[in-house]
Amino acid sequence: MRTQPVLVYDGDCGFCTASVAFARKWIKPRCEITAQQAAPLEALGVTRQRAEYEALWVTPEGTVHGGAQAVAGLLSSAGGGWMVAGALLRLPPMRWIAHGVYRLIADNRHRLPGGTAACALTAGGSGSRRGAKPGSG
Repeated sequence: MRTQPVLVYDGDCGFCTASVAFARKWIKPRCEITAQQAAPLEALGVTRQRAEYEALWVTPEGTVHGGAQAVAGLLSSAGGGWMVAGALLRLPPMRWIAHGVYRLIADNRHRLPGGTAACALTAGGSGSRRGAKPGSG
């Protein structure tokens, strides 16, 4: 059994990789951070489709949180002021706002600093269903 939470992110995306580097340097979360391309997704209890759709926060007990709630988990794990920010992201109405902001950023990450064409959440490429909501068919 894991003793630390795990953050799973898209290692092919320059924006995501830059965001993780920022988090490691400045936020200093207490978790394992791994790219979804190298993560043991099945052992973590998540599908490749979901890992391609959003960042994931997997607790040591196996609970999976995605998107803005994954960010909230990362912030909360760091303690101090970051913990307060993470707690706020879990409460309505901030939870709803954070979800919208996360989707806006995720859907446009290829346009953001550090983003590349590999960041785009569109179908195609290697045949993945990137951009499709998990479980949408």
